[in-house]
Amino acid sequence: MLRFQLLPKDGFLMNRIELSPVVAACDFDRRNSTIRRRLLALVGALATVMSMLVLTPPASADAASWTAQSAAEANLWRSVAYGDGKFVAVAATPGWFDPPSGANRVMTSVDGVSWTAQSAAEGSWVSVTYGNGLFVAVAAGGTNRVMTSPDGVTWTAQTAAVANSWVSVTYGNGLFVAVAMTGTMESRVMTSPDGVSWTAHAAAELNYWWSVTYGNGTFVAVAFDGSGSSNLVMTSPDGVAWTARAAAETIDWKSVTYGNGKFVAVASNGANRVMTSVDGVSWAAQTAAVANSWQSVTYGNGNFVAVATDGTNRVMTSPDGVSWTAQAAAEANSWQSVTYGNGKFLAVSKTGSNRVMTLATASAPAAPTTLIATPGNGSASIAFTAGSDGGSAITKYQVKLGSGAWTDAVGTTSPITVSGLTNFAVSRIKVRAVNSVGVGAASVAVAVTSRPAGPSIVSATPSGRTGIVVTFSLNPLPGTTVSYQSVTAYARDTNTVAGTCRTYAKRTTCYLGGLTRGTDYDLRATAYLPVLGQSWHRATLEGSTLQVRTNG
Repeated sequence: MLRFQLLPKDGFLMNRIELSPVVAACDFDRRNSTIRRRLLALVGALATVMSMLVLTPPASADAASWTAQSAAEANLWRSVAYGDGKFVAVAATPGWFDPPSGANRVMTSVDGVSWTAQSAAEGSWVSVTYGNGLFVAVAAGGTNRVMTSPDGVTWTAQTAAVANSWVSVTYGNGLFVAVAMTGTMESRVMTSPDGVSWTAHAAAELNYWWSVTYGNGTFVAVAFDGSGSSNLVMTSPDGVAWTARAAAETIDWKSVTYGNGKFVAVASNGANRVMTSVDGVSWAAQTAAVANSWQSVTYGNGNFVAVATDGTNRVMTSPDGVSWTAQAAAEANSWQSVTYGNGKFLAVSKTGSNRVMTLATASAPAAPTTLIATPGNGSASIAFTAGSDGGSAITKYQVKLGSGAWTDAVGTTSPITVSGLTNFAVSRIKVRAVNSVGVGAASVAVAVTSRPAGPSIVSATPSGRTGIVVTFSLNPLPGTTVSYQSVTAYARDTNTVAGTCRTYAKRTTCYLGGLTRGTDYDLRATAYLPVLGQSWHRATLEGSTLQVRTNG
């Protein structure tokens, strides 16, 4: 299969011809010179015909929320993975009709925006994954065809089990698993516990296995062609013994991933171009948003995202793998691979001026900070500074008392109320926010001692020029005896004490003297409860505030 596309360059239209993976596979076997000569002749003739056509290049599509980013070098970026707090992308060497590219076949980025070129161990890399603290990449050609790195920067060449065209690698259940599109049926799978020592295994069918993933205790691989006919899927519980499965359609399946309790695969052709399965065994065909050549699919943040090499909208998204929505890519590039990490989707391309694009997504909220606890009667009011909502509105707050479970708080903004506290006992309380993505990080604990309510001031009457007579109600707790009560005068709207009076037993009035004439004060009353067998008392919460002015 040959695909033609007219691309603008420097104000002119240039013919771009891409080989299908089946034809391109011939490039990996340089010995097949006859096929190569015939293909070159065919391509030359077709290019001549295409050059006589006068076509208008398509208008650029709206980039929506995807943002174009500059790659470290203009390479043929084929695969990207996220791990160890960074994105790592790998590139292939140019083929017959590809433009020249840079010298470094690896690039790394912590944010997906700023990229640094890194030297690969060797050759042409088509797939990279991360697992068990290690990045592992595989190649379709070269001497060793595997390379490993603990950080994405320093790479070490490793010997593949067999010199096949390895095109996909994944990690799961403590094992790296790679699949190939060439080689004997007995060797189109290889596994490694450490990325260094590899063992070859038989595939279920002699197909062009193009993608492999792991989920729900099962490895699943898909193929885009081969003698296996409709059995373009194979599954394995351990990466070693594989069983052939029928795909939903006999078309070119290019990528498979796992998320939200199901496997999802995408294809570059066919009527539907998507299929889903909960177990990797039974597959159902789903309709893609657009009939594009879909090359890669991933899952993150509650959504499946797929990218394509052609079409107007080269991205599609789905929350369930069934209903898909088309989106415009940042640029009309040949998007090869997409992954999710660090709160964003990221795709890489082998063509275009900007060969990376990113889509920031919502994340769980950040932790609340600066907690201030105000005690209540068996409760507390917690004021705080809200953290970032992660791009999705906060729906509620939750609290945790000591080592207890998280429970919903009363209120969706600061302050929130926490009830069920034990009076006179110290409670340590943490707070976290919740949005549509999930629960956020917990705050630092704040300590508070709840206490019963104090007396209520009934009246306050100025007496003389510097005094106030205060009347209050007792409001004793059931089963307790009040030793004494006090009334404190504060300078208006402050916590500065201006005077205090005390009354014992059951008296309900006291006289506040020595105040400043013609001045406003806040009055609050407190009761003191004796502690059985102790010489000290527990104070209740100050009662509600009553404002009064002394005589002028």
